[in-house]
Amino acid sequence: MSDPATSSATEPVRPLPATPLDPEPKKSGSDLPKRLISAGILIPLVAYVIVTGGWPFLIVVLALILLGQREFYRLIEDKGAHPSVGFGLGAAAALTLVQYFGSDYQANLLMTATLLITMVLQLGKAHITEALSSISGTFFGVFYIGWLLSHAISVRFFHDAVAMRYGEAQVAALGIDHSCGIFLMFFTLVAVIGCDTGAYFGGRAYGKRPLAPAISPNKSIEGAIAGIGLGVLLGLACKGTFDFFWPQLSAAVSWTVAGVLALLLSVAGIFGDLIESLLKRDAQVKDAGQLLPGMGGILDRIDSNLVGLPVMYYAMLFYTFIRVS
Repeated sequence: MSDPATSSATEPVRPLPATPLDPEPKKSGSDLPKRLISAGILIPLVAYVIVTGGWPFLIVVLALILLGQREFYRLIEDKGAHPSVGFGLGAAAALTLVQYFGSDYQANLLMTATLLITMVLQLGKAHITEALSSISGTFFGVFYIGWLLSHAISVRFFHDAVAMRYGEAQVAALGIDHSCGIFLMFFTLVAVIGCDTGAYFGGRAYGKRPLAPAISPNKSIEGAIAGIGLGVLLGLACKGTFDFFWPQLSAAVSWTVAGVLALLLSVAGIFGDLIESLLKRDAQVKDAGQLLPGMGGILDRIDSNLVGLPVMYYAMLFYTFIRVS
């Protein structure tokens, strides 16, 4: 007869199977007051650090990345995976600092090094049977939270990013102000959050046809359409507000481009929300955390922007490239 202790030590460690897709209960409106209170606290803080920039902005982005990434690792730990949490968090922090003090090229090199080190670290673990889940879980956490959200730095300091490519004189000729990243950050957040808000209320009021029933039965096609409409509308309103009060910050983005960007950001926000819903669905949890009253965890608040911020940055890079050419 085999020893149970020996058997458990040698048995392969695999992630738990996917969670059965039971019907998800309709959300009540009881969390709305808490959401409004949390939003009333967060919005002024976020606006302040965007305008201030510098170290306050870096610290807030770094904190969001580390808190959100830790929530993600807890999700996959509940599925039976064993990520290298300490290394993953350290890699994400390093990536954020490189984005702030360095360049996109250096950040890409660090991402490659992170994957290689993640694989090498696995060689020293006692149980090699968990290699696939550990490597993939660790690296995906760095990519999904650290890499994607670090684009907030690239968007906020967009002038510096394009100046490295084309030079100060060329950037100035295009009307890209040194502080244009303030407008780009506000525009991104307004469009993405506007889409999320429109989808929430539009879905509750008119939702009939499910958007992705296997992932989130409460999300509807009607809600998505309402969300995109509100996201585009609020994005254009943000453009108009900056054009009136701070025209130098928004001068580099025409009204046509603003409309296209708002549409792209709204769609990106929907995909970002669905991706996180997929992860939570598999982990069988309603929220990724409980840090924010009425809003869940950090990951629940940044999910849409995890896709929206890279879309904004690379769309603006492409638009700038077209103008330079």
